[in-house]
Amino acid sequence: MDFLTALDWPNFANPQIWVSLLTLTFLEIVLGVDNIIFISIISDKLPKEKQRFARNLGLAFAMIFRIILLLMISWIIGLKEPVLTLDWLEEPGSDLPLQLSWKDIILLAGGIFLIGKSTLEIHHKMQVDQVEKTKKPSAASSLMFMVIFQIILIDMVFSLDSILTAIGLVDNVMLMIIAVVVSIGIMMVFAGPISRVINKHPSLQILALAFLVVIGVMLVAEGIHQHVSKNIIYSCLAFSLAVEFINIRIRSKASRVRKLNPDLKNSLEIDEHQDL
Repeated sequence: MDFLTALDWPNFANPQIWVSLLTLTFLEIVLGVDNIIFISIISDKLPKEKQRFARNLGLAFAMIFRIILLLMISWIIGLKEPVLTLDWLEEPGSDLPLQLSWKDIILLAGGIFLIGKSTLEIHHKMQVDQVEKTKKPSAASSLMFMVIFQIILIDMVFSLDSILTAIGLVDNVMLMIIAVVVSIGIMMVFAGPISRVINKHPSLQILALAFLVVIGVMLVAEGIHQHVSKNIIYSCLAFSLAVEFINIRIRSKASRVRKLNPDLKNSLEIDEHQDL
């Protein structure tokens, strides 16, 4: 790919350019869903007034980092060259030793971090005896720093995976940059509502964290050249979300019924004791 040619402004009079832009934008949004989930859960540790700032800062950094990666496209393509050989592992489908590129190493490190962080968050959610959000004022700045640092770290992994996918679709860097800016703008608009929904329902938080564990496993698998179908993973997530939203709807209706008829709960409890 010639770099100067790749930076040419797209010819938007060509319908194919619009198709490519819409495809890239949609792809960036889909690939950014797991990023939004991670940012939503991590930013929930902050005071309410700082959560929006942390989310927007995280997404802004993701946009800047992706644009920088696109401008360093020759270097990015070079990340696929092998730099490490593991003689004790074999390439899938062959007897040759496993060779890792910098891309593979970054995916492995990011996957391990995501698995570890999500598992710790699940463990933290299970500690119901701990008092939430009792942070000392003196620790507020360090907490913000830790949250932003973790968001930036995972942004780097997701950005690399996203850019490498985009490079395989089009050869115009400027078109990719436009798609990144548009997709991040859309994600900034919807990150708040998504974050509120996830953090309002504890069951959704656990489901989201479990999904991040699966994404971490997928990144590790990709790092050692084991193909995992993203379509299957996202389909399972969509199905799980649909079931959970049905459960939330049922619980919400049951709660409204109990509020309108307080005696109903007592009568149900009496019936249960009689059955026992």
